[in-house]
Amino acid sequence: MPLAVSDYEEVVEWMRATIAAGARGYVTAAAVNLVMSAREDPETMAAVLGATLAVPDGMPLVWALRALGHGRATRVYGPDLMLRFCARAAAEEIPMYLYGGRDEAALALLTARLRERFPGLRIVGGHSPPFRELTPAEEQEVAAEIDASGAEVVWVGTGQPKQERWMQRMRPRLRAPLLVGVGAAFDFHAGLVPQAPRWMQRGGLEWSYRLAREPRRLWRRYARYNPRFVMAFARQYARERR
Repeated sequence: MPLAVSDYEEVVEWMRATIAAGARGYVTAAAVNLVMSAREDPETMAAVLGATLAVPDGMPLVWALRALGHGRATRVYGPDLMLRFCARAAAEEIPMYLYGGRDEAALALLTARLRERFPGLRIVGGHSPPFRELTPAEEQEVAAEIDASGAEVVWVGTGQPKQERWMQRMRPRLRAPLLVGVGAAFDFHAGLVPQAPRWMQRGGLEWSYRLAREPRRLWRRYARYNPRFVMAFARQYARERR
């Protein structure tokens, strides 16, 4: 899985250049969960490989890149990328659309918090989809709504790997230059779920903080994928060393 060796400033500048050029693409902030899901599910792998840019969202992926010789690799954390771009978007009046959130009330709260934090931010629409898969008619209605909004960036916060499959499927149908999957950023920035302290994020311990907060929802994911990631990377590293 190709991951970008980059930083926040480079990614934000790339996003702005993509919009200015009228190009179309989608971005995923890949965590260990997404990498391991893609190993098991061909549809998810196709969605990730179809992304215009995949950045390492988790510190374990950054450490893996560095161990493979990419010393300049840094974390590009989806929630932080969203905030950094929102600061630019407010200054440059880039219209944005929010797709995701727990429900419409949570989406409204996120919209209000972002506008309060970034005066002048143009959020031109939003939609909180149901947890089930949308019907073709519903997808068409959503596509028409997003296009009508005039958004140039669509932030997608429906969780991995669901959001990656949605972006791949919808990319040909949307005029917005960029779709950007940012996972739990919607809940974090709406103030519904607390983020791990920065020292835990830097130490690669964010997963343990989130597990302690939402054990019933997350324990299967971490128990399944974390050990498998360590073993799979150990094999890859051994091959690279040979």
